[in-house]
Amino acid sequence: MTASPLLELGYIAAAHGVQGKVVIRTFDPQSAALDQVQRVHLKLKDADERELRIASRQQTGNRWVLGFAQIETRSEAEHLIGSRVSVFRGDLEPPREGEFFQGDLIGLTAVNEAGKVLGNVAEIWNTGPVPNLVIRGEGELELLVPFADEFVPQVDLVEGRIVIRPLDLEE
Repeated sequence: MTASPLLELGYIAAAHGVQGKVVIRTFDPQSAALDQVQRVHLKLKDADERELRIASRQQTGNRWVLGFAQIETRSEAEHLIGSRVSVFRGDLEPPREGEFFQGDLIGLTAVNEAGKVLGNVAEIWNTGPVPNLVIRGEGELELLVPFADEFVPQVDLVEGRIVIRPLDLEE
């Protein structure tokens, strides 16, 4: 499985102020990616795509307020609301051994330790001390699995699969 040159990390939630700044909500509130890059890639609601250079940035809580060199008015910023925000993978430090970009986990085939397909990683919820993987299969209930070694013993990005050790519900 070849990694995309883009890593989606959030969306533009609102315009901010009158000088064309926007509020970005990231999928991972702990992500520092927006602090490391000088540009972002946007996929607008109308499917248009733009690369914008970051002129200013401020993190407040679980959101970022960004100003772009090419966006000067609130009206221009409002046009960007709902856009998906990605960064260029080459602009980031690669993850360390045993670490992963959360966006790379989306779409992986989830299997149990015996190799039975459970579904695909559809979403990642960051609601506690560790992210939770949402695994969706065909016609079955979804699984919510903590992204911790105890429950996820193996991630293979090359093969596009993740081994899941689901909670034992029969105890």
